[in-house]
Amino acid sequence: MAEQKRIFDILLQYEANYPEQKIALSGKIGKNKWNKYSPKEYLEAVNTLSYAFLAKGIEKGDKVAIISTNRPEWTITQMATTQIGAILVPIYPTITEDDYRYILNHCEAKILILEGEIVMRKIQAVHEDLKYLKEIYTFVDRNDFPYWDQLLDFGKENANEVLLTQRRAEVYEEDCSMIIYTSGTTGTPKGVMLSHKNLMSQLANLKQIPSKWSKRALSFLPLCHAYENMIVLLYQSLGMSVYYVSNLATIAEAMREVHPTMMTAVPRVLEKFYEKIVASGKTKTGAALSIFDWALNLALKYQIENDDRTPWYNAQHKLADKLVYSKIRQGLGAENFDILVSGAASLQPQLCSFFSAIGMPVFEGYGMTETSPVIAVSCREKYGREAKTVGFPLGGVDVKISDEGEIICRGHNIMMGYYKNEKQTKEIIDEKGWLHTGDMGRFTERGQLMITGRLKNIFKTSMGKYVNPQIIEDKMIQSKYIDQIVVLGENQKFVAALIVPDFQAIKDWCENEKIVYTHNGDMIHNMNIKNLIKTEIDKYNQELSKTEHIVKFELLADEWSQDNGILTPTLKVRRKKIAEKYAESIKHIFDI
Repeated sequence: MAEQKRIFDILLQYEANYPEQKIALSGKIGKNKWNKYSPKEYLEAVNTLSYAFLAKGIEKGDKVAIISTNRPEWTITQMATTQIGAILVPIYPTITEDDYRYILNHCEAKILILEGEIVMRKIQAVHEDLKYLKEIYTFVDRNDFPYWDQLLDFGKENANEVLLTQRRAEVYEEDCSMIIYTSGTTGTPKGVMLSHKNLMSQLANLKQIPSKWSKRALSFLPLCHAYENMIVLLYQSLGMSVYYVSNLATIAEAMREVHPTMMTAVPRVLEKFYEKIVASGKTKTGAALSIFDWALNLALKYQIENDDRTPWYNAQHKLADKLVYSKIRQGLGAENFDILVSGAASLQPQLCSFFSAIGMPVFEGYGMTETSPVIAVSCREKYGREAKTVGFPLGGVDVKISDEGEIICRGHNIMMGYYKNEKQTKEIIDEKGWLHTGDMGRFTERGQLMITGRLKNIFKTSMGKYVNPQIIEDKMIQSKYIDQIVVLGENQKFVAALIVPDFQAIKDWCENEKIVYTHNGDMIHNMNIKNLIKTEIDKYNQELSKTEHIVKFELLADEWSQDNGILTPTLKVRRKKIAEKYAESIKHIFDI
């Protein structure tokens, strides 16, 4: 296998390296149809799009922006852009008009390809302010801009293989391949420049994680995020078929159609999977219900390492797999599953145990856009997967804990810098090349990295005690009755919390207790519900120091999401937004 140094080398060698592979990329269209590309069709589409870009005058270093959910054409655009030395700028489809205006002007995008009516209207609203943008294309004909098929037709009419070959040869591994604008929890988006070498070095150190037989991947996390983008490049480098799902609501349906062997997820998605599995057991009665409940409770106690499980547990697990887990996998379309990679936030240890027990082994990873993105990840070595850890540092990446307890790293994964922002680049990467993540952590005795909080989120109470809110939040979120939580208490006498209950679990509890459930807005004021949540808080408070105990809380009826601006596109809580939106609730808690 020839050495792959640039992103598009993956594509150029795909057919030769994996001649048995029939499908390279596939995307869901409508209810039951999949738009499939063979390796040959994939390469042809990429080259055709490159011809179009070349004929449009796109030079090395020019920016091509894309605003789209996951689909084969997203990846085709990435390969077509990078193989002519241009730079891809992926942008989230869920941000504001102001963010689109800023990003497209800041990166000086020449061409934009977009998906969806809503995104198109946002771009139309700021179109006159986009100083560098020459052309806009939509993926389907929306009667407002030229569209994808027309762009490909233009490429076919202007095919120039000699020029394309020349431009490929002029692309070096040190060249910038992408600029990914971080969503951030505060401030203006920053453009993270990632080189071909950044990304390809990641792949070289991750290839051993999937099994060689794993050949069918499902992709539904946003490709515009460094995490999913890198994973999809890994899939391709290993000759996997990549099936894209653009709508999170159709993940379960797509899994049953695709039968993936590998996919990525964030803890929130896995929590929803778990809730649906638990809910499916409610249709059972008698012995079937007892067996189901027994198997689920057994799974929650699963120890990942073989040596940590007793022969008696293994015997029970084997029986549970035959009676229950195999049927769960079948229902999910995961009969022949290899690994499930979780990232972007911490995963409850019980969920890690549960999914590993049912035959969907969870590997956790950690990183950030500025680190291409992986810093550490689980592996198949002995104790390579441990709950509450994110694995060992990636090969070629040095990681250490600063005197302040901050995780810092350096190596092949460190970004080229922030685009047009040398000042902020120097603020995050010191003179010795160490990138300061802003996350706090420590190493276990075995060398596994643990994330313990966010440096800037730590606060001091009026009593002079430091509190790490993430430790408390991670503890409380283990309650099945707590869906979302933010811990407060800076300069206050005690620690408090804003809590969004898990309303489905609350409904079930009310049904069992013969309590009439009206609607969410009413139930957060119901004393029975408040007492239930207080009991849960008191239970988990016992596992924390007295300084960390939640003394007071307020229940909220609205779920935090990207739509209401509380969550970033990577599902991180914007604490500043929380403080603004719920100022009255916070005031009430602390009696200010």
